[in-house]
Amino acid sequence: SISILDAMKVMEDRRSQISCLPVIDSDGIVTYKFVVFLMNIYLTGATSGLGEHLAYKYAKRGAFLALSGRRKEKLTNVAKKCEELGGKVVTYCLDVTDQHATKESIQDFLSKISNIDLVIANAGYGFVDRVHKGDPTELNKVIDVNVNGVINTVVPFMPSMIKNDKGHIAIIGSVASHFAWPGAGAYAASKHAVKALSISWRRTLPKNVDVTLICPGFVKSEMTDSMGTITPFMISTEDGVNRIVKALDKKKKMFIFPFIWKLVIALEKPISFLLSKPFRNNHKKNRSKL
Repeated sequence: SISILDAMKVMEDRRSQISCLPVIDSDGIVTYKFVVFLMNIYLTGATSGLGEHLAYKYAKRGAFLALSGRRKEKLTNVAKKCEELGGKVVTYCLDVTDQHATKESIQDFLSKISNIDLVIANAGYGFVDRVHKGDPTELNKVIDVNVNGVINTVVPFMPSMIKNDKGHIAIIGSVASHFAWPGAGAYAASKHAVKALSISWRRTLPKNVDVTLICPGFVKSEMTDSMGTITPFMISTEDGVNRIVKALDKKKKMFIFPFIWKLVIALEKPISFLLSKPFRNNHKKNRSKL
């Protein structure tokens, strides 16, 4: 238990979950104690980009983090830094498209905690369609990682959230959840799909289970570095993470950022028409390099 002032300081510094619990002594006098509950968080795609820096952000708040990713060495390094920042960490080296491995990791994490507070389905894959090559392999991979990976990550937590009547699901979508540009059909399709999932799950799950769809524009990362397309309104990873965490603290249903993308989405048809030509020309120009 902690004092009111200490509780307020922790709330400000770490955004932990704080409850005010009544305590009755032997004389029947009721007092109240503030108890801090550090968050239990499961995060995929934790080895780079938004996932890596979200892990650091929540580690600073003292969260118990379950981090998953495909690259063992990078995962180990991220976990080590999280522990240095004040977090408690368990890692799972896996691919989110592997349904059984992902579910096993979730069951293991649930066995270590009393309840799950936040699941962040962050793992994703972006790739230019390259339809001129006639090979659908990479397009199928985009759909598999970005859609099935989210399903594999989120659904196994649902029974626990339903039973406890609490929890928060965060899905990293994209502004591509709202429209598509040339050369990124599979990516846009995958992000439209997770938008539909988030809406349906929000309407399906108990009221106390929150579902947030995060729709960033271009955020500096390994994925954007390798996309081979123009990236308007790019923001830094740190800026993106700060915005995402604030949105999750407020448990927003959908968060689109930076703000200019809200305008683009609102004016989708005329702006998409104007943007389609430079995107198409860029895609055509780089076709030989793809």
